[in-house]
Amino acid sequence: MQPGLRITKNFSNEGSFLDRDGVINRHPGEGKYLASLKKLKLLAGAKKAIADLNKAGYKVFIVSNQAGVAKGIYSARTLRDITSAMLKRIESSGGGIDRVFYCLHRKEDACPCRKPKAGLLKKAKRIFPSIKMRDSFFIGDSIRDIRTARSGGCQSILVLTGEEKISNRLNWKPKPDFVFKDLKAAAEFILSRK
Repeated sequence: MQPGLRITKNFSNEGSFLDRDGVINRHPGEGKYLASLKKLKLLAGAKKAIADLNKAGYKVFIVSNQAGVAKGIYSARTLRDITSAMLKRIESSGGGIDRVFYCLHRKEDACPCRKPKAGLLKKAKRIFPSIKMRDSFFIGDSIRDIRTARSGGCQSILVLTGEEKISNRLNWKPKPDFVFKDLKAAAEFILSRK
């Protein structure tokens, strides 16, 4: 099994779906990509937030568009190396990710798994059929992630550590169900509802 991936025997029927860039690791910037391992910087509190969700029995997934592969900006091997390093860092804090789902296609490829479409959420539901999407959360840093949550039947949480800024809230369409400063605050909220 890949480091940082876990198999949970006893868990709730609720899942937490996390975007990667701007939620777990530092957002690389508008129109930019995390294209090398040396630029992987996990956000403060992200590892603990994931570990806390794990301890409460939540399945935790990463759901992310990674079109840089199809665009030739970085290779599939580089993406695997970045993912492996990220999972090891999460594991070092007692956390784990149940599955990583990436869409490697460009927008013009019209792939059904590319966010804001819900293909990756549907794939997770097929693999883990006991998850109740309506009781699950999608945590992202962009309105595209909020649309993904709606398309997949999840509750949406916008965190302000990446692409979207609170100053733009009047233009958010659709509006997120909840807004928090970061993944740590979002996880605390999710856990407070148990």
